[in-house]
Amino acid sequence: TPRTGKPPYQTVIVFPGSNVIYSRSSKDLPAMRYLGFLIKSGRAVIFPIYKSTFERGDGLNSDYASKTDFYREHVFLWYKDVARTLDYIESRKDLDAGRVAYYGLSWGAYLGPIFAAVEPRLKAAVWAGGGFEFEQTFPEVDPINFDSHVKIPVLMVNGRYDFFFPKETTQDPMFRLIGTPDKDKKHVVFESGHVPPPDLLIKEVLDWLDKYLGPVQ
Repeated sequence: TPRTGKPPYQTVIVFPGSNVIYSRSSKDLPAMRYLGFLIKSGRAVIFPIYKSTFERGDGLNSDYASKTDFYREHVFLWYKDVARTLDYIESRKDLDAGRVAYYGLSWGAYLGPIFAAVEPRLKAAVWAGGGFEFEQTFPEVDPINFDSHVKIPVLMVNGRYDFFFPKETTQDPMFRLIGTPDKDKKHVVFESGHVPPPDLLIKEVLDWLDKYLGPVQ
């Protein structure tokens, strides 16, 4: 929770990059180095320990989608983790359950359309360093089938030279298919690789949250 502002705080749910699949301790969360600006802005940040990550590790050894029951069940479980996090926010008086944003980084950005489409309690989304994958999976857990059903404001932030998610073949299709009205979706592309420049990213994200969750009091 932030040291500035006053409760109930706007809240940002984070879904991190796939490096968390290979770590078995959540004592130190590396991604928090890149998320401190959200807390400093006066917002609360929740970093759930998702199934298959940190102490909840299991047989999953890659973030790549696959056409297996094992992968499909994991997507269902990740959604349940997001939904339970939203339940938790509703249980706390110091968090504003009506102003919650989703912030997906890389892997979390790839999965973003699923959560944004099916979870009405999310009011805005930021997908940083993401795009569609080329791997096939079952249609009921493929983000491409959810993207057009997204209606909340979405900010996509990418690098033009991202080798994980190439712009023309993965980023652009994801942005184009988002069902949100054009005025409420935005794709910012920096001259960078997979990780957008932090200083430029921070400004875009905070401006987006100020616009769609409202300025922090």
